[in-house]
Amino acid sequence: MCACVVLVIGMVAAVNLAVPMLAASDPHPSASVLVWIVDTYVVFFACLVIPGGAAGDRFGRKGVLLTGLVLFAVGAAVSAAAPNAAVLLVGRAVTGIGAAAVLPNTLAVLLHAVPAERNGATIATWAAMTGIGGIVGNVGGGLVLSGGSWRWLFAAALPAALVLAALAGRVAPVSPRHERHLDPLAAVLLVGASVALLIGVVQGPEAGWGSAIVVGGFGCAAVLGVVWVVVELRAEHPLLDPRLFRVPALRNACLGMTAIFFGMFALFYVNASFLQYGKGFDVLRAGLGIIPLTVPIIIGGRHVGRLVRRVGLDATIALAFAFVGGGLLGLSTSDEGTPYFAYAAWLVVTGTGVALALPTLSGVIAGSLPPERAGVATGLQATTREFGSALGVAVIGTVLTARFASALPPDLRAGHDPKTVAQALATSPPDRAHDVITAFTTATEAGFRVIGVSVLVLGGLVVAQSALSRRRRSG
Repeated sequence: MCACVVLVIGMVAAVNLAVPMLAASDPHPSASVLVWIVDTYVVFFACLVIPGGAAGDRFGRKGVLLTGLVLFAVGAAVSAAAPNAAVLLVGRAVTGIGAAAVLPNTLAVLLHAVPAERNGATIATWAAMTGIGGIVGNVGGGLVLSGGSWRWLFAAALPAALVLAALAGRVAPVSPRHERHLDPLAAVLLVGASVALLIGVVQGPEAGWGSAIVVGGFGCAAVLGVVWVVVELRAEHPLLDPRLFRVPALRNACLGMTAIFFGMFALFYVNASFLQYGKGFDVLRAGLGIIPLTVPIIIGGRHVGRLVRRVGLDATIALAFAFVGGGLLGLSTSDEGTPYFAYAAWLVVTGTGVALALPTLSGVIAGSLPPERAGVATGLQATTREFGSALGVAVIGTVLTARFASALPPDLRAGHDPKTVAQALATSPPDRAHDVITAFTTATEAGFRVIGVSVLVLGGLVVAQSALSRRRRSG
């Protein structure tokens, strides 16, 4: 079950390493399509993870888990063989649907398989796999992609998913089914609202912020979001009851989790390209280059509870956002001349904030709901994490596209106005490569600044609301 978690989470991180390869080779996607190649998987994963858990309760967790692994394999095969960007996006969507069926049911199978007294250790081990999945995705993805083609990444995921399906079919126990209401309309509305929102964000630089597609995207997101709330409020058994967000601690922790993953996956999206283009790293070194971020997460996670008891919950969350936002702003000072060790030091600062935030916010989400709703808490954590990841990639991709085009010298923009580094390098004289890389690092700096400030603002909002609600309760 832990290997299944590593597979579906690792794919979120690994695909970022393939962005430079995708941009430089067939099907030569535009900057906005590159963002969608990353985000399509994450959006379907985020929006369907709660329905995936509900389907497991109703139809059998083992069966839904195996179906998810098969869908993941099918999506990987379609992605690996995709002749164009449209088919690649379909493959990524199918893979995301499979991941949404896999993740919640791995934990459900585990909890059914182990004695009750081991539930706490089992949940902690399972949760740790989400962090390890990011490491494996970067390092393993770098190893696979060093073969020279982005298709190899998806091709490697195909046998991995099938082997895990065979192993799970053999060793996973069959758990009893439960009557759990499924609400496909709510799931479709949630996916539609999320996709519409990201269309507005991603298409802005290319189509113009006042264009019909951008305005229509934001408008559809608002309408579909409202309809989703109405449908769920009227449902006798909603998949995700909007009334849960009346609980201040839960609402703040979900916003905080979204903000942390917003910053972290924006960093993942830019890091691989920065290290390959700006620092000249090959794809394997770029995968290894993110490891300093993970060191505090692995080493410091177990000590966070002691810090919370010593300085308090609000202070710990404030420190977490200060480190994440400050680390991203520190990274915004990096360019092609910055030594990697200085860049890595800011990664450690950012990772320290993530290490403080994840167990703290996870504990608040779990503690805000009664034990019988533990499944909802787990689903909320997964949804907020993945949605924050998708939004972070979309926002920083948008900033990169807009800033890169404007930072290129006018003569390099003339006639073709390239939106990606690969396009600019392919259409510019070889002796102008430095100008292209400088424009990209300038865009990277702007992206990190926007994300860093956003994380600090959202963190301030979370801490302020938490302190206010605590004061009201004590009053």
